Amino acid sequence: MATDQDQRRAYWTEQLELAHDFMHRVLSYPVQECGEPMVALEPAARAAGVRIDFSAAKHALGLPRLYYLRAGQIEGFLGAGAEMNRRGWVMKVEDGFRTRQMQKHVGRQPAVFDAILRSVRWELKGGKPTPEFFLRRSMTLVALMPKIGTHMSGSAIDISVHRLDNGQEIDRGGPYLEMSELTPMASPFVSPAARRNRDDITAIMRRHGFFEYPYEFWHYNGGDAYECILRGQTEPARYGAIDWSPEDPAIRPIANPELPLNTADEFAEEIRSALARLGE
Repeated sequence: MATDQDQRRAYWTEQLELAHDFMHRVLSYPVQECGEPMVALEPAARAAGVRIDFSAAKHALGLPRLYYLRAGQIEGFLGAGAEMNRRGWVMKVEDGFRTRQMQKHVGRQPAVFDAILRSVRWELKGGKPTPEFFLRRSMTLVALMPKIGTHMSGSAIDISVHRLDNGQEIDRGGPYLEMSELTPMASPFVSPAARRNRDDITAIMRRHGFFEYPYEFWHYNGGDAYECILRGQTEPARYGAIDWSPEDPAIRPIANPELPLNTADEFAEEIRSALARLGE
């Protein structure tokens, strides 16, 4: 008879494989970059009088987080934030745009890498993953190629939600960057209250043009290949992976965005380092 842990493990493996298949659909999905500029979210929220918070945590390599979206998404972003305020909630943006450097190293930060390694080893019932298997899982958990990382197209945000009156985080079944069977948006292992909160937050985001990514309960995006595929559309996505920075704001589509940002050899070395941190 299957135990609860067996059921949870089987569900997590199933979801990761579905996410892997989804990423391959994204890799082949057509994009016609529209060239729409990026807009800073923090000053836009202040100017609109909408209470939206932003994580002060540093990104990979200690880099500052880049809270930007495409210009066509700003109205919807502010609308979602305002609707949450009316409900007594505050949207907190945990992550925004990622450069190549940020995307390459986000999954190699010790805290994130160790969390992924623990998840993978739990999935393998304690076994040590090969670099190839770890790369397969990382493809879905941290987006190994620019084409599949919608943070690199400036069309995605990661969010948490908090109470307006006391700052308490709204229960969604786990914290931002949970790496377990609780992570998929429709996980059957979260409480009914967490399920309702996920549904209510998603409904707000959808009303304002942001589509939920099924395999992470914190990720919302729009105008990119994710949304087109999830909506069953066939026309090209208007936002694709770009090279961009606040200092050089020209929109430059990345050439060969399907090429990996990390190699199996790099992950093999990271696995050795992580196991050493765990004393193995």
